[in-house]
Amino acid sequence: MGWYLAYMVIYFIFMFSMGFYYFFKVKTYDDYLIGGWNMGYWSIVGTIISTWCGAAVFIGWVGMGFTVGISGFFKFALPGIGFCLLLILLFAAPLRRQKLYTLADLFGERFGGKSGIIPSVLSAFIYSVPTLALQIVGMSTIFKIGLGLEAKWGIALSFVLILGFTILGGLPATIITDAIQSIIVIVGIVILFITSIVYAGGFGEIANNTAPEYLSVVGPFGIGEVLLYALSVAPFYLVWQSTWQRIFASKSEKVAKRAGATGFVIAGAISVLPFTIGLIARQYVPLDMDPDLLFSYVTAELLTPAIGGIVLIGLLAALMTGSTSFILQGSSNLTRDLYQRLMRKDANQKQLMLSSRLSVIIISVLGLIVAYLLTDIVTAYQWALRLSATVLIFPFLAIMFWRRVTKIGVLTSMFLALIATSIWPFLDLQIDHTVFGFLVSLISLIIVSLITKHDDTEQIKAVFWEDLASANITNDTDFKEGAS
Repeated sequence: MGWYLAYMVIYFIFMFSMGFYYFFKVKTYDDYLIGGWNMGYWSIVGTIISTWCGAAVFIGWVGMGFTVGISGFFKFALPGIGFCLLLILLFAAPLRRQKLYTLADLFGERFGGKSGIIPSVLSAFIYSVPTLALQIVGMSTIFKIGLGLEAKWGIALSFVLILGFTILGGLPATIITDAIQSIIVIVGIVILFITSIVYAGGFGEIANNTAPEYLSVVGPFGIGEVLLYALSVAPFYLVWQSTWQRIFASKSEKVAKRAGATGFVIAGAISVLPFTIGLIARQYVPLDMDPDLLFSYVTAELLTPAIGGIVLIGLLAALMTGSTSFILQGSSNLTRDLYQRLMRKDANQKQLMLSSRLSVIIISVLGLIVAYLLTDIVTAYQWALRLSATVLIFPFLAIMFWRRVTKIGVLTSMFLALIATSIWPFLDLQIDHTVFGFLVSLISLIIVSLITKHDDTEQIKAVFWEDLASANITNDTDFKEGAS
């Protein structure tokens, strides 16, 4: 326990030192929530790796490798990385030009008025809150292993540490520390991977002692399930606001595109390791073990505290960076999309900074409540991904490529997709609920847009080729005018 405690103390001294440094350095709302649109190449690369490698990678994917084998990588990680790269390579440049803050901001800028409410609420509450709760619960397991804390106290300690750091430093502190933490994340997972191989007797022994279906890319349940998961969950990453934040925070279109691509290629390579660790663990772990406990068990059993502490700090770093990113995502939605656009269009920098930090507290407290109350956070997280994807994917693509799309068409599409995906469990349909939601979204978007006219508040542009008014903002006054 002494090694674990020492590592944790050093880690949090570093994190809060950076937090206090940026607390005094960050002066504006732009800097706090979007890094002043001025983050460099390696900062973006590091923060993408750290944000991707959160609780899902270290805990969820190790457990998934244990239960379904290497096919888990092809179900979740590879399709997710593919859609992230699609977002970066195809959309990073036109999105970065718009000088926006959030995904919902794009809807508000294109259609005006209250059109950003649905995506903002989805992002802030349906996605950010349960995802934050997942990170908090993950951190509490580390404090249980390293400090022997009960879950309720581990959750409380996690909440205090996450909230304190996020309030202090905002996105600049998060991105800079992410870049450094990405190294710890990579080192930690590589150590566990190599140790697992050695402990199991090498690749030959692993191959000989593993059932073929667990080594297959389609797994024990066949290619149909792999494709279904890949096509129903992965599209969410096209509208994953954590990536959008990194695009907007980049100091140029070139940095957004190159750093984003580099970060996700590295993250994709790392993603193979947790599934492999879970697969290897089948050699020496009781097969009836709870998959969510596997990472902790393997770390404690295979590694001495001096080495295992590095792995735990890698996980802690991943959870910490994920937590701050998801809090700031929700905070951006509440401050920019709801407070500034709908309540105080003339808000000054002091008011916006206060709103940002208050909204950080709101999202954090909600995440804490969910962490205590929700028994199946992973299922809730997957539902959040599917719901966000069905509601937002086609409206987003229409904004980028179709000038004819109307405000009424987009709002109708989002509302009907939200309802359709939510009530699917009660309809007894044979079609997958995500596919059902996508069909409702696409059909209603096209039909309603073709039979309605553009609203006076709209900027009638296909944003992939044409810039919105926000792209020409050069100062704070112009920004307020653009926001209105």
